[in-house]
This record gives sequence, C-alpha cells and structure tokens, in this order.
Amino acid sequence: MAYAYWKTKRHMEDSVFELFFRKNPFGGEYTIFCGLDEVLRHLSNFRFGKDDLDYLRGTPALKHCDAAFFDEYLADMDCAGVQVHAMKEGSVAFPRVPLVVVRGPLGVCQLLETTLLALINYPSLVATNAARMIVAATGRFTHFSSEDNLQHMEHASKKTPRCIEFGLRRAQGPDGGFSASKYSAVGGFDATSNVQAGKILGVPIAGTHAHAFVQAHSSLSDAQSFTLRDSNGKDVSLLERALHYRSQFQWDSTNDGELAAFLAYAVSFPDSFLCLIDTYDTLRSGLRNFIVVSLVLHDLGHMPRGIRLDSGDLSYLSLTVHRIFLQFATDHPDRSFFKDLDIVASNDINEEVLHSLNKQGHAITVFGIGTNLVTCQAQPALGCVYKLVEIDSKPRMKMSQDFEKVLIPGRKVAYRLFGEKGWPLLDLLVRQEEKDDIKAGKRILCRHPFIEQKRVAVVAKKVVELHALVFDGDAGGVVIEEPTLEETKQVRNMYY
Repeated sequence: MAYAYWKTKRHMEDSVFELFFRKNPFGGEYTIFCGLDEVLRHLSNFRFGKDDLDYLRGTPALKHCDAAFFDEYLADMDCAGVQVHAMKEGSVAFPRVPLVVVRGPLGVCQLLETTLLALINYPSLVATNAARMIVAATGRFTHFSSEDNLQHMEHASKKTPRCIEFGLRRAQGPDGGFSASKYSAVGGFDATSNVQAGKILGVPIAGTHAHAFVQAHSSLSDAQSFTLRDSNGKDVSLLERALHYRSQFQWDSTNDGELAAFLAYAVSFPDSFLCLIDTYDTLRSGLRNFIVVSLVLHDLGHMPRGIRLDSGDLSYLSLTVHRIFLQFATDHPDRSFFKDLDIVASNDINEEVLHSLNKQGHAITVFGIGTNLVTCQAQPALGCVYKLVEIDSKPRMKMSQDFEKVLIPGRKVAYRLFGEKGWPLLDLLVRQEEKDDIKAGKRILCRHPFIEQKRVAVVAKKVVELHALVFDGDAGGVVIEEPTLEETKQVRNMYY
C-alpha cells in the first residue's frame, strides 16, 4: 500500500487513522487500555536501515519497484509530521471509542498500522484479564444466598485476597512472559514470579518452593545438621525440636522426607517460611509437618508466613486448614500467629474458578494465577482495528453487510461525562466542529451511533476529554512524560 500511495503521489496526503475495538473481551463491559509506552517508543525510533531496504528490494512483491521508493522515500522516512493523540494508559475504555488517533502523511501512517495494533492488543487484553480476576478474587460482586455458604464464610479469613502472577513458564515465549508480568501489574496484581520483570520494572517478586524441593528430600537424615540460634545465641537442632512436637501431637506418621524438606526451607528462610503442603497428603502430612516446623521457628523468634495449596478441592482444603489454624491459636494463646498465616492457592485458577470459590466459600488469602492469566485462555485476542477515518479533512467511511463493522466516519473527539456522585455515565463521540457544545452543566442529547431510538439526555457535572497529544513529530517526538507503572495503575484505580 505504501508503494502504491507513493507511485500515485498520494503518500503525503493528510490522513487520520483511529485505533479502537468493537467488543469488550471476555463477554465483559470494559477494557483497560495499555501499551501506549511501547507505542511512543516505536514512533520515536521508526525508520528503515540499509539492511532493511536491501531486504525489501529483494522480496518478490517489491523487486519490481522503482529504486527511488527505497532510496529517496523509505530511506528518509521517520515520524516527522505525525501527531498522535491517545487516552491515558491504564484508562477504562469502551467499544468504538478510539484508544489512539494517528494523524499525518498517508504513507507513513499506513505503515504504522500493524505494529501499533501488536503493541496495544495484547497489553490491553492481559491488563483487562488481570483486572477482571482481581474483581473476582476479592468477591466484590459476589452475593451469598444459601445458609451453607454463610456458614462456610464464618470460618473464612477476613483478609482481602491478593493476586500474584505465576505465568512465565506458560507464557508465549520470554517476550510474552515479560509483557504479561508488566500488564498484569497494571491490572492490579500485587507481585510476579518473573524475577527479570521485577528487576526491570520494580514490581515486587514472590514465589514458593515447588514439589521437586520436597521430593528431593527422602529421609530425616537429610535434616540432621540443621540448626538456628535461639535468643541466647545457642544453636538449636531443628530436627530434634520438630520431632518433639510431632510426637507430642501424635503425628508420627507424617512423611519424613517432607518434614526434612520443610526443615531445610526453614533453616534457609526462617522469616519467610511458606510451604507447599500437597506433595503427599495435604491434611495428614503436609499441614502437620508445616505446623511442627512453624512451632520450632516461633520458639526461636521467627514468624512463619503460611502454606500453599496446588491441588484438590481448594474451597474445602482452605477452609479446613484455616479452621485448624484458628483452633490451634485458640488452644494455644501464645501461638496467635496462626490466625494471620497466609493460605496461597494455585492450580489452573481462572475467573470462573474464582467466582465459584466465592460462592462455595473459601479461606484463601493469596491466589497464584498463571496459565489462564497470561495466555488469556478465555479469549486469546482483543481484536483492535486501525481504520482510516479522514483524508485531507474529508471523512472516509467503510460500509459492510456485517452491521458491527460499519465505520463511523470522520475524526472524532471523545468525552467522558460524569454524574453528580462523580461516577462516569457514558462516553460521547462528537465531530471536531461540535466540541465547543460539550460543557458541564449543559443538557447534552446523546445518541447511539446505530440504533436511532436509543438516546439519552445528560446534564453532566463534569466533562473530561479523553484524548491528549502524546506525540508530535514536528515538535521533537514524545511530548508527555512517560508515566511510571505505579502512575498507570492509579489511572486504572480511578474506576475501581
């Protein structure tokens, strides 16, 4: 297309493209806009090198093209003359409202299409997926109706569950894994197991040991030499004291290798002791071994963190574990720390599972979510499009027998109208020449773009223009300060 524009001398015509989506993902009602930072980086560095041009000359589709197309046009191409307006990164967005508006010479703006879509589609999708999982995990819109559920919830933890991204090993390659970690944080996840993402982005890192760590220990002799110092500076045998507690509670049938593994983890991480307890028998071995080692650590002045469940009935197991912890704290007032231990759950958790756990009742305080978060298994693509809406100030329109693909022509200005209580009511698109009519306190008739009978009159308390200039090629490029990850999360938080 760029060659055809150049060949027919149309490549410098002033054009406007809008990048938007037609449907919210996951059957939902909103989308979190992300990827703007990468878009700005691409625009700032967009150009063709000699190797690029040599390759293009030799491709079958372009080998017949005039040499001047490569030597004079592409060789000198950059984003000078291009202006980009966009929503704030992290904004809640809705169908057909442009996320990004690109204006500039037709040839270069057309060449930006695929990359801009790639840089926005997945980040926005995974951030939205993460935000939806946060809502589901915290049970914000879950209602309990049955007496059984209410009874279960009496034993549940009072903590608001947190979410950790565990998806690197299941992501679509290392680049996909990094993007998932980054934009899951925008969506509201508290930490990631991706250490490199933590280093680069400053996101907190978190994780636990795997089943392999437990399997690597086979007998109590593995823990024979483990010691920690007590308050008097004396070395104390962890194994000896753990066996004392195990015998006291008559739990001698717990798995010896698992107990040795927990002791090895305790001596390595005495102040962040959190164990995976389902390698052999969750309740009759893993939980009991965790309790005895926790008692040893507490005797020596350390505070255990909790347990992780990676299989089984997460509702039943978490409630049972929490009830045992509470009973232990009640029976032993000097061991009140049991009331505050975390119960981490993983194992193919998705949004549907989270809602199901809320309805059943659970005592999970931390969710480790991987595969279904980073692969967006419920919907693997957002479906953003990049459409020409104007050339030389003349609106352009795409018609289609598929009604939802009909394009709203012309460059548009987007506003968000807010009501009396400060909550957004709707987003409004108007033509450039109509923008002066949109003011707070003024009655505004808002029409659905395709359903003539669907309309509403609104008197907004506040009116916010959604797009701002973020890139001006004639003014040096990027014209905003790149927001930090934390600032982007705060934009999202405005609507939560």
